Amino acid sequence: MRHKFLTLNSTLFEGDPVSQDMRDACLQDWMEREAIAESMIPLIGTLYRTKSIVSSVYGRPVINRSVIDLLKAHRFVRHMESEELSIHDTFPILKAIADMDIARAHIDLGKLAVAFRQDDSGRDLPAFLADELSGLVGQDQKDLENRDVILYGFGRIGRLLARILIEKEGGGNGLRLRAIVVRRGKGDDLVKRASLLRRDSVHGTFRGSISIDHENEAIIANGTYIKIIYANNPAEIDYTQYGINNALVIDNTGVWRDEAGLAQHLEAKGTARVLLTAPGKGDLKNIVYGINNKDIEGTDKILSAASCTTNAITPVLKVMNDKFGIENGHVETVHSYTNDQNLIDNYHSGDRRGRSAPLNMVITETGAASAVAKALPELKGLLSGNAIRVPTPNVSMAILSLNLKSDTTAEEVNEYLRDQALHSSVRKQIDWVSSPEVVSTDFVGNSHAGIVDAKATIANGNRVNLYVWYDNEFGYSRQVVRIAQQVCGVEYPTYPALG
Repeated sequence: MRHKFLTLNSTLFEGDPVSQDMRDACLQDWMEREAIAESMIPLIGTLYRTKSIVSSVYGRPVINRSVIDLLKAHRFVRHMESEELSIHDTFPILKAIADMDIARAHIDLGKLAVAFRQDDSGRDLPAFLADELSGLVGQDQKDLENRDVILYGFGRIGRLLARILIEKEGGGNGLRLRAIVVRRGKGDDLVKRASLLRRDSVHGTFRGSISIDHENEAIIANGTYIKIIYANNPAEIDYTQYGINNALVIDNTGVWRDEAGLAQHLEAKGTARVLLTAPGKGDLKNIVYGINNKDIEGTDKILSAASCTTNAITPVLKVMNDKFGIENGHVETVHSYTNDQNLIDNYHSGDRRGRSAPLNMVITETGAASAVAKALPELKGLLSGNAIRVPTPNVSMAILSLNLKSDTTAEEVNEYLRDQALHSSVRKQIDWVSSPEVVSTDFVGNSHAGIVDAKATIANGNRVNLYVWYDNEFGYSRQVVRIAQQVCGVEYPTYPALG
């Protein structure tokens, strides 16, 4: 057998049929695309900071991203469409938008580019964008009123919420992270809190700069001044002494989950509403954004964002029920271990959870299946559920075993869910992937509530198995922020709009 070997100039392989011209062309094409991406980055940033336009490519945010991140976002489109999206297509869209009199919107450059490529009306690009963005052009663009946000607790979800809110504040988002409430720990508590925000073993390092104001006990992250308040119970705090008023308190401790316990936050001066990042008990409204967030009323003072699993499965269940009808089903959650479990075998009040989380798969219960009914009443009593905790630190999977009211095929289900992920009202909740090689770590940082794995779909008559991945930390945190934006009145319109 003849072996290939690298020549001294590291460009040619003996026996390689690819010509030098082909190699040069590939490199030249890459360098051209890099150059265009470099030109796009300042435009994207300027639109974000001066006009509050949040740019994305097929749902992938491109704010504060690198050249490679931008090119990868374009490359991703091949999973969703029959052809790839080139940065040559989106750059003219971006330049044209920069010259338009519009502001404050989420604009998907990728979807606009594909729509323009497929447009057969004869319109040029300015005319096309004038029509597609007609709801924004020439509208009165008043500045959003800033709303104060307090994070009560600073664990896994609290720190991710902080990262998201800090990143969004750079574009005049309207939500201002003003304070974080914790119990004082031993040692230099402030330094440790800042370090945990700066470095994360799962989600990587913080995008930006963090400093500490020791004298005033505050963290400054990308220019956002965040007061750290040490307290043992919610009612004892006077937020107004820190200039905080009419604030939304996001409780991510999970200590109180009913109305009576969470109402303690409203006894503190300077607060207005409370959002719980866990399933609420009793009569609390459990909100899954994209499904029942229209049930939020101005008089609601305390709300729950349900659980990560409920957020992951409810949108998929809704659209499946809308098209095929669900007779009944079972939800099996394969969930990454959480802080509630033990690192090594030790006493735990819960069954099996005392066994070492990094070493075992642990069967446990989940209320997610029954909790779906709080957001989607038509499925009440139709679903059972169970969970297996597994030795991974993040990203989980829900296996939906459904008996439908009509027969279908895997191809029909996948195409339908792909369309829902691209063009429906739950496109921010449902993502879709079709690759035989994806594994859990590929979904770390995914901003959707759940991601349908099309290659894993099984259908036999009216029986369907769906495999839904979800970043149980970041994807859920994005859902929480979406609720916060709604209750604080700082939502952005999304374009292209639904047909």
